Amino acid sequence: MTGSDPRTASAAPLTGPAAPCWVTLMTRNLETAERFYGQVLGWSFRPGRLGADFSVAYRGDIPVAGVFAVSSTYQVAVAWTPYFAVEDADVAAARVRERSGTVAVGPLTLGKGRGVLASDRDGASFGLWERTEASTSPPAPADHAHAWLRLRTRNAFDAAIFYGEVLDWASGRPGCCDVAYEGDEVIVRCEGHPLARISSGAVEAAVDPLVRPHWQVQFPVVDLAATVSAAGLHGGALVEERTGFGGTEVTLRDPDGALFAVTDVRSPA
Repeated sequence: MTGSDPRTASAAPLTGPAAPCWVTLMTRNLETAERFYGQVLGWSFRPGRLGADFSVAYRGDIPVAGVFAVSSTYQVAVAWTPYFAVEDADVAAARVRERSGTVAVGPLTLGKGRGVLASDRDGASFGLWERTEASTSPPAPADHAHAWLRLRTRNAFDAAIFYGEVLDWASGRPGCCDVAYEGDEVIVRCEGHPLARISSGAVEAAVDPLVRPHWQVQFPVVDLAATVSAAGLHGGALVEERTGFGGTEVTLRDPDGALFAVTDVRSPA
């Protein structure tokens, strides 16, 4: 059985107006992406409010990701990107620049909010999202998520400081995410639920994209072997398999070249 796993207890929800994050796929062909992720992760798709080149992926009635087709004439990487919720996109974008990060696009008004595409000072791409209208979609249940995140970076502690200052993590403000240093990694928790892991060791000049600094979107699945098999049958490819405490993570490449991970690990922590 393929399909994302609804039983991801204790993970931070990534959907809804109060969610700390949202994930979006930039792809070349919307129809190909919908067909692939529908077969591999069991998603359905509905048109979004941003035009014919944008759709929203659903698991049941819950929105789990955005899919945006970009023309090959634009210099935009085919990739999965996390968008972190902020109160003010202008302020957050200025913080990125002040800390030697890069703002590539925005803030731009898009649908019910304002978005920014940026990268940290080690080159990992991420987004910022300021919601300007109330959400009409039901939020994910409070005890699970449809995805979580992992940042592979040069130095986890330096990255935690950068994102903490940009996104108000560990600031003591109501509703902010907390940061914990556990062993050689950093764990980000929102309202007590783990959202992301940050690990050291990435090399900016590496040829291998898995070794360069990057945010990886991970989707927990019911049957890891069946999911990997379905990806291969529908034009994807297995890139890397990592087995450790808690289970196995498999990095896959979709037909358009975007990297993502599927895992039988029940929590990002």
